[in-house]
Amino acid sequence: MRKLLILVPLFALLAVSLWFAAAAWLHFDNGGIPFYGYVAIVGGVVMSLLVGGGLMALVFYSSRHGYDDLSGGDGPQA
Repeated sequence: MRKLLILVPLFALLAVSLWFAAAAWLHFDNGGIPFYGYVAIVGGVVMSLLVGGGLMALVFYSSRHGYDDLSGGDGPQA
């Protein structure tokens, strides 16, 4: 029952968002996107992926090399 209470609203939100996206796509399909618009979209996606991947790589590097561990002198003494 708990799963149903989570899944039904999530699928309802998915359905509404897909309906809204389709309606907006059909409504605003009068001029199209010029070539430089597609270049800007692709550039934004690529840059976002590079930044996200770089940050995740830094997180993994920091974790693997012990930079996230307490150094012993920074915390309060118990």
